[in-house]
Amino acid sequence: MKLAKLSLAAIVALGVSAFADVENVKFSGNAKLYYGTNDMDPNDLFDQKNSYGQAAANIAMSADLADGVAGKIRVTGLSTLGLENNLVSNVWAGAFSKDGNFVGTSSQWWVSEAWLAKTFGNTTIKVGRQELDTPLAFSEKWNIVENTFDAAVVLNSDLPETTLVGAWVGRGNGAPDGYVVNGIENGSDPFQTYVKEGAYAVAAITKLIPYTTAQVWYYNVVQVAQAWWLQGDVNLEEFVPGLTGGIQYANIDPDASGVDTSSAVALKLGYTVENGLKLAAAYSTTDEDGVVPIANTATGLSAGSQSKLYTEAWWNYGYVGRPDTDTFMISAEYNMEDVADFYAQYTNADGGKNAGNIDMSEFALTASKSFGSLDATLAFIYTDADDQNDADSYNTVQVYLTYNF
Repeated sequence: MKLAKLSLAAIVALGVSAFADVENVKFSGNAKLYYGTNDMDPNDLFDQKNSYGQAAANIAMSADLADGVAGKIRVTGLSTLGLENNLVSNVWAGAFSKDGNFVGTSSQWWVSEAWLAKTFGNTTIKVGRQELDTPLAFSEKWNIVENTFDAAVVLNSDLPETTLVGAWVGRGNGAPDGYVVNGIENGSDPFQTYVKEGAYAVAAITKLIPYTTAQVWYYNVVQVAQAWWLQGDVNLEEFVPGLTGGIQYANIDPDASGVDTSSAVALKLGYTVENGLKLAAAYSTTDEDGVVPIANTATGLSAGSQSKLYTEAWWNYGYVGRPDTDTFMISAEYNMEDVADFYAQYTNADGGKNAGNIDMSEFALTASKSFGSLDATLAFIYTDADDQNDADSYNTVQVYLTYNF
């Protein structure tokens, strides 16, 4: 789970007293323009019918309040800028309202963050609309905007090298099928009850085990399921320079009678070469008798819901966490000085009978570079999936532009 701009890993390393340093009123934000196109039959790359584009803006204000309380409010806006008139036919996010009506070409805005936080000794309490970063309920960052939550989060670091987490999630604006956030129609609130009646989560993240960061998460999604997530990430630098490893285990037990438990195991090895080249390989397998995918419960657990498994694809989400699926992933990352940051990943998900015998292979290549306050990424994706494009492979090109202020 995130506190301001601190990741969970940073909280573990630095403790939970970060808000003691918040001073004055600060404004920040970004403006984004994303474009994507593919050559799915019968269209070619850059044809309007197979292209999608959108602009987004985020404007945030954070401040030190009375009695040591910190607060933040962020407004997010979406617009097509009229691109649908001649360049694109779809959008990245916010395409559907809660009643299912298409509102993709409408300009939309909502309050994506509005929270207060206070630290008492080694305990921090954060209440309000916020981003979350937990294994089975999280804000997906791959899209032009991310889903957020109405939640209360407590973090405590009284135990040596350990952070304890407790959370209640009441509402969220997550949407299924890859759109990430619910759209807004006629000024309606895009946030709705999380699943049926909300969810609880408790966790412990510790570095007490030598060379290891271990996580144990327990979830109670009210009237839906109980879930566990166990993860250990190991730094083996002292034994083999550049070598890291990890293991994950997930279990989701639906409350409904007669519904089988879903589970997954994943392994990962990483190696950093002396010249800075970073290599990684991972394997995951899911229980063949499961029903619920091992993926983000905040975006519908449907096609497009992202998974935190090590093997998750770069673009084609919704495959690796399905029941009865074996997946492997290999990746390489390299910073070519004064040129760009390059990343390549190959993912193969092999679905068995309970996954509809659907296989998916993906190769993604990205080049990223910053020009002052402007971040730019160019991505190429090759996809070969049994349930896409009549089982024919196709190519995707995407451009991401983000101006930070």
